[in-house]
Formats: sequence, C-alpha cells, structure tokens
Amino acid sequence: MLLKQVMIEEIHKLVHEHLSVEDVSGLIEKPKVEKHGDFAFPCFALAKLLRKSPQDIAKQIANQISHSSFSHVQAVGPYVNVFINRKHGSQAVLTDILKQGPDYGKQSIGEGKKIVLDFSSPNIAKPFSMGHLRSTVIGQSLALIVEKIGYTSVKINHLGDWGTQFGKLIHAYKIWGDEGTVRENPIEELLKLYVKFHEEAESHPELEDEGRAWFKKLEDGDGEAIQLWKWFREESLKEFQKIYHLLGVEFDSFNGEAFYNDKMDDTIKLLKNQSLLTESDGAEVVSLDDYDLPPSLIKKRDGATLYTTRDLTAAIYRQQHYQFEQAIYVVGHEQSLHFKQLFLVLKKMGYSWADHMHHVPFGFILKDGKKMSTRKGKVVLLDEVIKEAIELAKQNIEDKNPNLGNKEEVAQQVGVGAVIFHDLKNDRLNNVEFSLEDMLRFEGNTGPYVQYTHARAQSILSKTSASPKINFGLEDDESWQVVKLLHQFSEAVLKSYNTYEPSVIAKYLIDLSQAFNKYYGKVKILSEDEYLEDRLALVNSTGVVIKEGLRLLGISAPENM
Repeated sequence: MLLKQVMIEEIHKLVHEHLSVEDVSGLIEKPKVEKHGDFAFPCFALAKLLRKSPQDIAKQIANQISHSSFSHVQAVGPYVNVFINRKHGSQAVLTDILKQGPDYGKQSIGEGKKIVLDFSSPNIAKPFSMGHLRSTVIGQSLALIVEKIGYTSVKINHLGDWGTQFGKLIHAYKIWGDEGTVRENPIEELLKLYVKFHEEAESHPELEDEGRAWFKKLEDGDGEAIQLWKWFREESLKEFQKIYHLLGVEFDSFNGEAFYNDKMDDTIKLLKNQSLLTESDGAEVVSLDDYDLPPSLIKKRDGATLYTTRDLTAAIYRQQHYQFEQAIYVVGHEQSLHFKQLFLVLKKMGYSWADHMHHVPFGFILKDGKKMSTRKGKVVLLDEVIKEAIELAKQNIEDKNPNLGNKEEVAQQVGVGAVIFHDLKNDRLNNVEFSLEDMLRFEGNTGPYVQYTHARAQSILSKTSASPKINFGLEDDESWQVVKLLHQFSEAVLKSYNTYEPSVIAKYLIDLSQAFNKYYGKVKILSEDEYLEDRLALVNSTGVVIKEGLRLLGISAPENM
C-alpha cells in the first residue's frame, strides 16, 4: 500500500464528517525540512469548519493517530507531522518494486479507453529541423505516459502535405530545379528551392501569384502538379522515417492534411445544415462572438478551405474511427487561438466529446536566442544534431570506458537520449536554448547523468552473487531518502499525465539519481553483513524505476556506460 495512502485513511477516519478522502489527499504536504516528518497535514480548512484554532485541532488529531506504519506523530503549530516507520516503509516500497518490476507505478485509470495524440506533423518537402523536435518527443512521451495509466494510445502524424507552399515549391522547381540533383539529395535541394523562392519573391512579388496558381492546379488535380507533389511527399517520408527510427518513435497513422480533401464537403454541409455558417466579406465563417473570440474562418472568398476546415474534418473522422475518450494536440503555443476556435466550433456542432479535446502547447527551440525559420533557411537539422550527439557520446565513452564492448549501441542510446532529455527536462511552455555541449554532460541535470546512474546500479549488482531481497528493511538516512523518492514514482507519473508535462518525470529522475549517487558515496553497499540483500534490493529497485522512468520519456537505459 502507498505510504501516503495509509496517512490519508488514518486522518480521514477522524475527520470524515467534515472532509472527503479527496479533500484529505489534496491537503497532505511533504515538509521541506526533514525534521518536520515525511508527511504533514495542515488543519486550516478544519479550523474554518469547526471554529477552533488549527493548533488545537492538530494536537487532537496527533493524539488520536496510531498505526504500525508510523514511528511517531506530532503536532507542530497548525500541522500534524507524521514520521513513517522506516523499516516498515522501506519493506513495503522495495517489496512492491521487486514484485512488480517495470509495472511499478502502473495504473488502471484509462482501462478500455483510447486517447488520440496528434504530434510531430512536419511539413513535407522541408527538412526535419530541431524546431520539430519538441512536438515529436513531448507527444511520444505523453503517449507512453497515458499507456502507463491504462489508456490505449493512438499516435497520429498529421503531416503538413497540402497548402499554398506546395504551389510555391512546384513553381520554384519548374524554374530553378534539376531532377537529377533533387533525386540525389531531395530534402536539402527542396529546401534550397523553397528558400530561393522567398528570397526572389521579395523583389519579384509576382512569384507569389504564380505559386498560388500552381497550388490551384494541384487542387484541381492537374497531372504534373500531382506527380511532383507525390514525389516530394514520398521522398520526405523516407527521410522522416530515418529520424523517427533513431528517436524510437512509431505512429499508427500518417494521414495528413491531404487525406481530408475529399471529406471536407461533408463538414461544410453539416455546418450549413445547422445554420452555423455566416458570410463575412465574401468568406464563410462560424461566429464565436458569444465567446468573445474572432470568427472561425471556414472558407475563403475564393472558395479555398483552411486549416480549420481540415482540422474539424479530421476531428470528426477520428471520433468516428477511434471513438476516443480524449484527443490531445501537441502543437506550439502560437496556435492556441486556432485550437480554442476549433474546439468551440465542434461544441457548437453538438459534439459533446469536444470537451475532452486538449491543446498541449509548448515553447520554441531557440538558436542564439532566436526562433529558427525554414523560410529564411535558418535551421538546425535534427539528423545532423543526432549524428553529432552520437559521435560526441562515443568520444566520451572512449575516454571513460575504452574497454566497453558495445560502444556503438551505447553511444547511440546516450546521444539520442541526451537530445530528448535536454528537451523534456524543461517545462514545455518554456523556450529551450539549443546547446549540444549542455546536452551531453555526464554531470548535472542531463540525460547521460541519469543513464549513468542506471548503469552504476547494474554494475553494483553484477559484482556480487547475493540476491536483492527484503529481510529486515533499511532505516539509515541515505537509504530513506532514496526509498521516499522511489515511493513517489506513481505520483510523478499521475502528475505528468494530469498536467501533460513529461518534465515532471524528467525532474523526478534527476532527484532520484542525485539521491542514489549520494547513497552510493556514503554507504558501503557490498559489505558482507546481514543487510547486504536489503541494500541490493534498494539498488535493484532504483535501477528498475530509473529504467522505467527513462522509457516513459522515450529514452533507453544502457546496462553499461
């Protein structure tokens, strides 16, 4: 049983007439100062209800609580401070982990239900830059987290494979492109053409009209336009798949914007039949005046459809196809208004499931403090970053462990893990400054540091024939700090799900790694005494939780480094 749960139940027995189990659970705190106990219950809420001082209530509760899981309970001012019996607590936590293994922290909240996640979604015929990394790794981690609490995830890559930019690219290719050069290095050459188009359009604005004309041909099914579009799409997907393979990311669907071209008429008919469409300056919109928001543009004056039309159609298709419990869109914060409008239009259409759609925004990856731009050619290519990270990781391994047998495999795990962890350790709404040096440090708040801690735990276990086992339980200060953090893993998983924040797990892993390394530095783990197997149980449990935590971030945990 969770140690916190014991405290919740004991306090609830005494205050059940005034506070629910959920109320009690929400009030319990973890004291910042060790001498104030392992958990604290503030009595301010009860003071208002009972019209007594919180100090008196705290004394009364403290005097009434008695449980074998607690070494002692004391009132300090308005708080009831509870000290867990360390031997009992370490026995309970470590036994759970040894028994459950990687299933430790698993929950059944979403059992039998699906969550659809829309993430990554790069634009066809453009390189996969560092700017695409955030959506990809945040979305992948959230998919793993929702699975951990019992949901089935449906991972959708809503490719940017339609729009005016393809008309511009086709026109640029027709003027300046060479088939042989493009076939040899498709993405790099297509990017050059795209950048050249925008550079030339600054002094030759008529190019913009010609680009739009080619997109009109594409929409009208022109044979040459379709052939070029398909070629660009196929070549892009080949390149994207190489990166997804390196990152360990797989998708259930690559249905992009173009997939919904023949389905949008039905959406527009639905809007018309419900009298939701109104005319504004020749365009067709859904008014959102009742929500104090600008209207949602459904059709332009020239009859062209927009992102909103496609996203409405995609949402309806996905609900029909997957019957999702929730839909999560991992898209940059600059699209916040778009998603507010999208969800409200669906709600106006009578879809109650629109209340369970969530935009999960995030900040930018910056280079020298500035946002990257494909249009201006200011991009850092993700595959180049990953290759460089792997190479640097390999050099580090050569320096630290030259006799390691599987250097190539470990270098890839460490290099890729470093790139992912550097992103996910940050609160997703914050901007992240790109720095390869910071990513690959083996000290501090980095992926290699957490991976190295896991490898250290495996190394300790390999040096003894004794088995990890609970005989007595552990009660020294260093062990207890690690045990308390291991106990908090389920809580970290649930919090990361509730807040759509993989950074909760990343920060948790840093804290656990630091506590374990402090333990390693102060305790002779392999001493041949009666507590050896208990200490090995702690080491084994730490390895299990670090490996599972890294997995939830989409990162491998090497056995050796």
